[in-house]
Amino acid sequence: MTVTISGLVVFAALLGVSIGLLMRRKDNTPNHLDVMLADINRQQSEMTGRLNSFAEMQEAAKGEINRTLSERLESVSKKVTHTLQESREKTSKTLGELGERLSLIDQAQQQITALSGQVVELQHILDNKQARGAFGEAQLADIVIDGLPESAYLFQHTLSNGKRADCLINLPNPPGPVVVDSKFPLEAYQKFKQAADEIEQKAALQQFGQDTLKHAEAIRDKYIITGETADAALMFLPSESIFSELHLRRADIVDKCRSMRVYPVSPNTMSLTLNTVRAIMRDVKMREQASIIQKEVHVMIEDVVRLNDRITKLRSHFDQANKDIEMIETSGTKISRRGEKITALEVEEPKTDKENISDNTGDKISDPADDLLSS
Repeated sequence: MTVTISGLVVFAALLGVSIGLLMRRKDNTPNHLDVMLADINRQQSEMTGRLNSFAEMQEAAKGEINRTLSERLESVSKKVTHTLQESREKTSKTLGELGERLSLIDQAQQQITALSGQVVELQHILDNKQARGAFGEAQLADIVIDGLPESAYLFQHTLSNGKRADCLINLPNPPGPVVVDSKFPLEAYQKFKQAADEIEQKAALQQFGQDTLKHAEAIRDKYIITGETADAALMFLPSESIFSELHLRRADIVDKCRSMRVYPVSPNTMSLTLNTVRAIMRDVKMREQASIIQKEVHVMIEDVVRLNDRITKLRSHFDQANKDIEMIETSGTKISRRGEKITALEVEEPKTDKENISDNTGDKISDPADDLLSS
C-alpha cells in the first residue's frame, strides 16, 4: 500500500509539471488547448478512478484486518477463558484437598490432645500408690478374663492366713492354686527414668532392685501356703518397659526372685502363661473324663461295625438290582428282535375285507402276522 501511495504522489507531481510546461508554451491555439484540456480531464478521471480503487482497497484491507483481529481476539479470549476455567477448577480442587488435609490435621491434633490428657492422667495414676494398685489390678483382671474361663480364677480371694490375693488361678493339684500379685512398687523405677545424671540413675537403679526384692519376699510370705496354694507365685509388672529394664539391668534380682519361687511377669508374658494354664486345664479335664471318652469310643466303634453291616447288605441289594436290570434288558432285547422280524414280513393287501370273506370251509382267511404273534 505504501508503494501505491508514493506512485500516485509522483504521478501527480509529474502531471503538475506537465501542465506548467504546457502553459508556458507559446502555441496557444484553441485546438491545442482543447486537446490539452481533454488530456488533463482524462488523466484526472484516471486518477480519480485509481483513488477510488485505492480507497476501496483500503476499506477491504481495513475490513480484513478488523476480521483477522476479531478472530484472533476471539481465539485469545477463548484460550484465556479456558485457561481461567482450568485454573479455577484446579484451584478449587486444591482448596478442597487442602481443606480435607486441614480437617485430618485438626482431627489428629484433637487425638494428640486427648492422648496427652490420657498420658497425664496415667501419670497421675502412677504417682498415687493406691490408684496405681487399682490400675494394676484392673489391667491384670482384663488379661485374666480374656485368657481363662470364668471357673478358672478368683479375684480378691481371702486365704486361710487372712491375706487377700489380687488374683487366684485355680490350677489342679499338683501344683495347686497360683496367686498373682499386681501391687508392684514403681517409685524407684520412676526416679530411675527421671534421673538427671548417672549418679542419680545408679542410685535409683539400686533402690529399684531393693524394692523389687522386698516386694518378692512379701509375696512369698503372704501367698505361698503349703497345702493351700502352689509352691510358687507370680509378681505382675504393669509395663513391658519395667519388665525389660528389670531383666536387662538387674538380672541378679530376677534370679533371687526365682530362687524364692516368685516369678515376675509382664502383660505379654502373663498372656502366654495363661495360654499354658489353659492347656494344662484342658489336659486335666480330658484325664478326668478319660473313662467317658473310652466308653464313647467303644460305642462309636459299635456304630461303625453296624454301619459296615448295613453297607454290606445295601451292596447285596444293589447287586440283586443289577441282576434284575440285566434280565429286564435281556427281555427287552428279545422283544425288540421279534418286533424287527414282524416289521420285515411282506404282507399282501387283500382285495376285499378279510373279515367278510370266508373260504370253502367257512373259516376266515388268516393273517400271517397274526399267526406269528399267536405262536
